[in-house]
Amino acid sequence: MKKSRIVGVILLMVGMILAGCGGGAPDSGKAKEVQRIKLGSLRLTSSAPLFIALEKGFFAEEGLDVVVEWFDAAQPIAVATASNKVDVGATGITAGLYNMVGSGQKLTIVADKGREQKGYPSSALLVTKELYDQGITSIEQLKGKKIGITQAGSTFQYMLGRLLESEGMSLDDVEIVPLGKLGSIMASLESGQIDGAILNEPNITKAEKAGYAKVVVPVGDVIEYQTSGIFFSPDMNKNEDAALRFMRAYVKACNYYYDAVLVREDGKSVPGKNYDEVIGIIAKYTSAPEADIKLGLPYIDRDGKLLSSDIETQINWYTKNKLIEKPLDAKSVLDTSFLEKALKK
Repeated sequence: MKKSRIVGVILLMVGMILAGCGGGAPDSGKAKEVQRIKLGSLRLTSSAPLFIALEKGFFAEEGLDVVVEWFDAAQPIAVATASNKVDVGATGITAGLYNMVGSGQKLTIVADKGREQKGYPSSALLVTKELYDQGITSIEQLKGKKIGITQAGSTFQYMLGRLLESEGMSLDDVEIVPLGKLGSIMASLESGQIDGAILNEPNITKAEKAGYAKVVVPVGDVIEYQTSGIFFSPDMNKNEDAALRFMRAYVKACNYYYDAVLVREDGKSVPGKNYDEVIGIIAKYTSAPEADIKLGLPYIDRDGKLLSSDIETQINWYTKNKLIEKPLDAKSVLDTSFLEKALKK
C-alpha cells in the first residue's frame, strides 16, 4: 500500500474516532430540547431587538420556538403575562404592572426594552399643527388643553405628568382623554378631537409627515425614564433553563441593534455595518416606511441592562398620584439575575 494511501486511511480513522467522541466541534454536545415560548408584544420600534432575534434566528439558536401574540396597548400585555397566558411580556412599565406585583403576583421586570434618553428620539409630546401654528409650542402653554393617552396608569400618563411637573404644573392642569389604542389617539389628534398627545416612534414621524401634528418636546430631553421592559410570567420565572436561553438570545439581539444603529461619535450617529438590515427588519414588523424609522431609533442598552434606579422613581410617582393601591418595594418588581447569568455566558 502506498504511503499516501496509508496516511489517508489513518486520517480517516482518526476523524471517525473524533466524530464518535464528539470532537468535531468545541461546543458540540447534546442538542437542546426545543421549548415553545409565547411572547406578548407591540409593533413598535422599541421592540427592535425582539424583531431581530426572531428574524436572525437567535431564539432558534437557543432551542426556542417563540410564538408572538401582538397587542394594541401595554396593560393587556401585563395582564396576559401575570396570568401565564404569555410567558414573556415586552411593553411599557405601567401602574397596572406595579399593582399586580403589589397584589402578590410574581411578575418581574428582567431587562431593558427602551428608555427615554437625551439625544435618542423615542417618545414625544405633540400638539395639533393648528395649535402649533397658533404659538402653542411649549409645555406650560398646555394648560386647559385636551391631551390624549392610552389609559390611566399608562406610560403615556406618567410621561405627561412628569413633563408638566418639570414646568411646575400637574395633571390637574390639563384634561386627560383616555383613548385606549394608539390608533385612536392618532385619529383623534388628526381630527382635532384632542389638542395634543404623547406618542412614540414610528408614530411621531407618521403624524408629523401626515401634517396634522408637531412635536413640542421629546420626552428624553426632559426626563431620563425606563419606559418599557422585558418581563417574565410566574411560570417563566420558575423555568430557569428557558429563561436563560431567552435572555441570551435577547442580549445578542440588543448587541446587534446597538452596534447597527445607536453608535455615536462626536454626538452624531454612525451607522454600523448592519444598519440597513436592521432598519429593514424593523420596517417589516412595524409596517412603517424605512425613512420614518431612521428618524426615530430609541435608545436600548447594548447589554439589555435596566435603568434600575428609575423603577423606584416611578413607584413613588404612581403612589403620589394614587395610581398604585398598595405600598411597593422596587426590589419586589426587579429580577436581573437571568440577565446577569446570560451576560456571564
